[in-house]
Amino acid sequence: MTPVRIDVLTIFPGMFEGPFAAGMIRKAALAGICRLHVHDLRAWAPAPHRVVDDEAYGGGPGMVLKAEPIVRAYRELRAAGAGPPVLLSPQGRRFDQALARKLARGPAMTLLCGRYEGVDERVAAILQPLEVSIGDFVLTGGELPALVVVDAVVRLLPGVLAEGAAESDSFSAGLLEGPQYTRPRHLWGLEVPPVLLSGDHGAIAAWRRREALRRTWERRPDLVRTAPLSLAERAAVAEWAAEASVPERPPAWWAVPEGDGPGPAGTDDPEVGAPAAGGSS
Repeated sequence: MTPVRIDVLTIFPGMFEGPFAAGMIRKAALAGICRLHVHDLRAWAPAPHRVVDDEAYGGGPGMVLKAEPIVRAYRELRAAGAGPPVLLSPQGRRFDQALARKLARGPAMTLLCGRYEGVDERVAAILQPLEVSIGDFVLTGGELPALVVVDAVVRLLPGVLAEGAAESDSFSAGLLEGPQYTRPRHLWGLEVPPVLLSGDHGAIAAWRRREALRRTWERRPDLVRTAPLSLAERAAVAEWAAEASVPERPPAWWAVPEGDGPGPAGTDDPEVGAPAAGGSS
């Protein structure tokens, strides 16, 4: 299988050294599943100062990345086999699992990391990149979003995860993933659902599907409206809605108005949140 090529163009190449040297990304690279290339944009800026930014026309705070180094760099990389350009930008299309799957089909992509107040608009006019945003918030640059995209894409490449592992991920079937449990079976009065201990794979799969649907209905009802559901599942959703069956719980710390709650570490149960005796902190 031909490895998927991923190029990253940035003014901070050092930000990628640690993440690319760990976890599934490192495994994929060592196995020849993907090829990762990080390029310093300043290499395409004129010497001696290698300036890649300038003040914005019309005034205003901050600097703007210049078009010439980005266009020059991409054209050279493209001639050497780099993939289509993907510009990380808060104005871009929202990155989601469907787009991650599309990008994972390869064979290559080139991530352009913005900085400062943005990128000269002529980059988009000339290169016509796919503009991608990871959410409705602003970061200091496109490096962290680029890492998010690489991680989401690489884990979907054949041979990175165990076969079928990605199929149960949140969003893969239009729903959030349901709850997961591990040892110990009994913990602070909370029990692992008996069905997960039954050994009945059909019953376990049915329980997981129903709990995924319930969790999605509780937390992301917008996904339920577009998910491919059976008639029985749609009936279950209607029943939950009619009965308002979301379990009543004390508000989470992040939902309590400032000054009205104990804070993120606060709890009425002295055991909850504390390690078990003899455990590590």
